[in-house]
Amino acid sequence: MNTKALEAVAKTIRALSMDGVQKANSGHPGLPMGTAAIAFTLWTRHLRHNPRNPKWAGRDRFVLSGGHGSMLLYSLLHLTGYDVSLDDLKNFRQWGSITPGHPEYGLTPGVEMTTGPLGQGFATGVGMAIAANHMAATFNRPGHELIDPFIYAIVTDGDLMEGVASEAASLAGHLSLGRLIYLYDDNHISIDGPTDLAFTEDRALRFEAYGWHVQKVADGNDVEAIDAAIQAAKADPRPSIIVCRTTIGFGSPNRQGTSKAHGEPLGDEELALAKQNLGWPTEPRFFIPEDVLEFYRQAVTRGGKAEDEWKLRFEAYRRIHPEAGKELERRLKGDLPSDWQSALPSFPADPKGMATRASSGKVLNALAAKLPELMGGSADLAPSNNTKLDGYPFFQKDMPQGRNFHFGVREHAMGAALNGMAVFGGVIPYGGTFLVFSDYNRPAIRVAALSHIPSIFVFTHDSIGLGEDGPTHQPVEHLAALRSIPNLTVIRPADANEVAAAWKIAIENKHGPTVLALTRQNVPTFGPFSEPTVERGAYVLKDFGADPKMILMASGSEVGLIYAAAEKLAAEGIAVRVVSFPSWELFEKQDQAYRESVLPKSIQARLAVEAGVRQGWERYASAFVCMDSFGASAPAKILFEKFGFTVENVVVKAKELL
Repeated sequence: MNTKALEAVAKTIRALSMDGVQKANSGHPGLPMGTAAIAFTLWTRHLRHNPRNPKWAGRDRFVLSGGHGSMLLYSLLHLTGYDVSLDDLKNFRQWGSITPGHPEYGLTPGVEMTTGPLGQGFATGVGMAIAANHMAATFNRPGHELIDPFIYAIVTDGDLMEGVASEAASLAGHLSLGRLIYLYDDNHISIDGPTDLAFTEDRALRFEAYGWHVQKVADGNDVEAIDAAIQAAKADPRPSIIVCRTTIGFGSPNRQGTSKAHGEPLGDEELALAKQNLGWPTEPRFFIPEDVLEFYRQAVTRGGKAEDEWKLRFEAYRRIHPEAGKELERRLKGDLPSDWQSALPSFPADPKGMATRASSGKVLNALAAKLPELMGGSADLAPSNNTKLDGYPFFQKDMPQGRNFHFGVREHAMGAALNGMAVFGGVIPYGGTFLVFSDYNRPAIRVAALSHIPSIFVFTHDSIGLGEDGPTHQPVEHLAALRSIPNLTVIRPADANEVAAAWKIAIENKHGPTVLALTRQNVPTFGPFSEPTVERGAYVLKDFGADPKMILMASGSEVGLIYAAAEKLAAEGIAVRVVSFPSWELFEKQDQAYRESVLPKSIQARLAVEAGVRQGWERYASAFVCMDSFGASAPAKILFEKFGFTVENVVVKAKELL
């Protein structure tokens, strides 16, 4: 293709992006206009994909980390033949459209990840590369390298400013994730103005220090230079960043290179001037030359051929390695082994019991052999979180088949990486830290919930019961905050058997993330149950008396407390129902009949007990023993006494209801 033709195909992206933003009267035209040549080069010369099958397992992945530039991606999806119509482009940012303001995974064909909050795409791509390396090391055989994708992304100044990107970049460099190739839109402009208002470090040197392969392209419109840089990146064993000097809003005579091109439509007058400047027809809007569309649509033929070739390779692989082939197919489909539940342990009743973090570790290790796709670790707290799979190696650059993971003290990057691993497929990822530090990966949890990504978050030390570390480490508001996130399942199990059930739920949950909130301190084991309990969110643990006059309800460690209080009340002739309440979200999914059977309207004397703020419990209870302040530094027993989490106080509060 000659230079003039190259310019035309890049101009089409710019024009469609400008038109989409202008019609919506909302959006960000600057990034698509500035990176059109970069995107064109990647999508037409390097990206292995099939527009007719966006979920083809053998494809490369592309993440638009600067999600505000979404019209760039939507234009590419339409041009290359995905099920994204011209009408969809015209409905940019409108109600019910598949072209929202920022890309959303699961909504638009070809969108690999929800992005928008800057840095999330960058860090999620690292997780994709981790999963790709692990799957390749596990299943590839000499001459049969089925798992060989590259993970591409366009990243921005804003991405690189975010802490989560720094965390993820450091981890990627340490692991030498050579499948990772990021193209940096180095336009020196942010919404507030020039980036040197707050961002003056040498980014290239920073990434060199991280252990990345760093290249510079002086002109972000130089297709051949960009092409050569991508070729060099693919050949390097390190993660790569290509620093492309671009001009935001390229082509706009009065706005290019300024913050005015960033986050608002050009306006009809400037739009016309920009098109004239680029040598593009001012009308009709959303114009696509037939030859340009024909050129882009070659992606359909090229992608179909690539997928067919991959399928032939897969068939050859299965003939030569039948067992590995069968297992790889299962894992790529996301199916669970038929007998995996048989590995779930059952724990006998034990008044001394164990910490739920300890029983969680036992459940994980019991499942490890039956679920080879289960892999994860901790943000430098594995001995405390009990997240290590005993007898299995750690994932490192020279051991990518490892199933244990050292995320380092990088909670935010860990959360985003888990999302990337889950989205890539073939693995069931989990990550652990203290519940109080869920604040550090909350944005990643929110993205997972929004995108229906089945990441598993293991949060231990779930209350003031952790003791002497004091209020900086004692979660108080965190359960309430996590429960407020739509499509997030929060489970706070009361004992070892509830922990086993919680892990079953988390592993089977394919429609969103799951949080397990676990204790540091020992809690009694009530004994195994013959029918589903935790799966229903709340259940009657025991009725003390034939006709209960009140209900005591709690989650987690406080279930043992209300059980002991109920025993004392029963000894005084007061009939009490004890309800274990591990998950509000699961309980709300039950039908009205079941919810009424657990919490009858006829019993309005209800006391909720939880070592966290009471927010939300009002929907179920009329009185509360909860936290209304931060904790303190002291042994757990003293803290529970001082903050009212004693049998005596629960009994007093319960009697006040009668």
